[in-house]
Amino acid sequence: MSRFSFLNVGLALLTVTAAASATTFRFDTAPFAGTDVLNIPGRQVVGGEDFLSFDTAQDVFSLDGRPFNVGGPVHFLNSVAGRLPDGGFNIVVLETFDDDNNPQTPFGAGNAANLIADRITTPEAGFFVYFNQGLDLARLVYSTDLSSNTADLQILARMLNLTGAEGRSRLVGFTAANFRITGAVTGAVPEPSTLWMVAPAFGLITPFVLRRKRGRRAVQS
Repeated sequence: MSRFSFLNVGLALLTVTAAASATTFRFDTAPFAGTDVLNIPGRQVVGGEDFLSFDTAQDVFSLDGRPFNVGGPVHFLNSVAGRLPDGGFNIVVLETFDDDNNPQTPFGAGNAANLIADRITTPEAGFFVYFNQGLDLARLVYSTDLSSNTADLQILARMLNLTGAEGRSRLVGFTAANFRITGAVTGAVPEPSTLWMVAPAFGLITPFVLRRKRGRRAVQS
């Protein structure tokens, strides 16, 4: 076999190896299950997320639309808060890392959700990725209504490899290919409780009202 052929075989093997290492992280458990979160006025932020490493070049979050009441297909947006257009998105990657130009104040899931809600006015449940200032890493979050600043939030995952300045810079690498919505709900609407909840002050946001293991399964594909 010629040297050229050996090189071709080597490159093919490398390609197959890279593809085989891609991981799909599945979320198919109803958020807030076993709690009264949706009947508590004001925003509740539920923790207990999975800890994982996520490769934006090939990994996938597979999200079951039925328990999350999310319609499909994927309508994806990756941008800073000031450039988020209105309407029709069920997955947002937020590239804004602060809401008050003060790195000393916390920037958590509630703050990120409010920046998204300030721009998106079409009611729809969905998911967003943001960079938590205190934890210094990226997280995946479910929202009962991306357009509401009182919507309940479930933290699904923290990405341990997307940390610090490098982690922030890598958020731009998220694309629609990193997300899959299965069993999507047709004509999905926000949870009924979001229609009457009263917006709390940030100091009244309930962090981590529940810590439990999510129904995530990581599989090699």
